[in-house]
Amino acid sequence: MFDELISVMATLRGKDGCPWDKHQDHSSLLPYLFSEADEVKQAVKKKDWDNLKEELGDILLQVVFHSQIAKENGLFDINGVIDTLVRKLKRRHPHVFGGKKLTHPHEVVAQWEKIKKREKRNKNRKR
Repeated sequence: MFDELISVMATLRGKDGCPWDKHQDHSSLLPYLFSEADEVKQAVKKKDWDNLKEELGDILLQVVFHSQIAKENGLFDINGVIDTLVRKLKRRHPHVFGGKKLTHPHEVVAQWEKIKKREKRNKNRKR
């Protein structure tokens, strides 16, 4: 199904695709991303799980849409997004994917923030 979603988005943005979809760029899509995030929030607050499923799909659409635009511009594609996320999750969960063991949620949050700060510091040094 995921490959079909990627294909549908490429078709929508393609030569014979949708004029509206083809006209969008990263900036023009931002209001939709924020709107969809708010709709997810509302569905969770209402415990409306069917609506949550739909709204999460709309968030996924935004990720796929931005990734397709980036691919068209030679920047990255959805596989790069997924690879970056997988690597981040593994780096920031050494208590699961490494030798370190944590037992309390607050320890996990503290560790996540510590790793995140270190990564940002290292990224800034490379610039």
